[in-house]
Amino acid sequence: MTESYLESVRKQFLYYKMLGEKAMSQLEPEQLFVMVNEDTNSIATIVKHLSGNMLSRWTDFLTTDGEKEWRQRDAEFENDLTSKEEVMAFWDQGWTCFLSALDSLQTEQLSQIIYIRNEGHTVVEAINRQLAHYPYHIGQIVFYAKQLKSSAWDSLSIPRNASKSYNADKFAKDKSIKNFTDEEIRRLK
Repeated sequence: MTESYLESVRKQFLYYKMLGEKAMSQLEPEQLFVMVNEDTNSIATIVKHLSGNMLSRWTDFLTTDGEKEWRQRDAEFENDLTSKEEVMAFWDQGWTCFLSALDSLQTEQLSQIIYIRNEGHTVVEAINRQLAHYPYHIGQIVFYAKQLKSSAWDSLSIPRNASKSYNADKFAKDKSIKNFTDEEIRRLK
């Protein structure tokens, strides 16, 4: 594995982190706590779960099981956060832990075996597992936020009916090798 893998996944995680933040920023604070029924999670609860997962998986991840004894996973699904500041503190705590762990990796560690619930994964497999898990929940946040937004939604992707002009702009440029997130992050800032 090369350093480019770590750089690529870091950019992808940061892109999804930004999507979640952009979606939540479009809501009124009280909308973060809305549950449409007893079987759904509020955005705040999804954030709490993501944070709990990140803290458990990435604290001392090379030397301890990713499902920590101190993790209270079921409690992550209790809708008990009360302020936007509290939600964002959970969000930031989880992402800080995860990104610090990712940034500490050396390419020679990518094939090292780590454990999640006593099941062995290479570090690459563990990263890829989370690259599926975190965007899954961030997609829920974006979808839910879009449903809850009471006024016009600021698109986080190619706006409706703008694909043709978006593609024309892309194909008007010379071919290049870069991560798709480079332009997307600049466009959404």
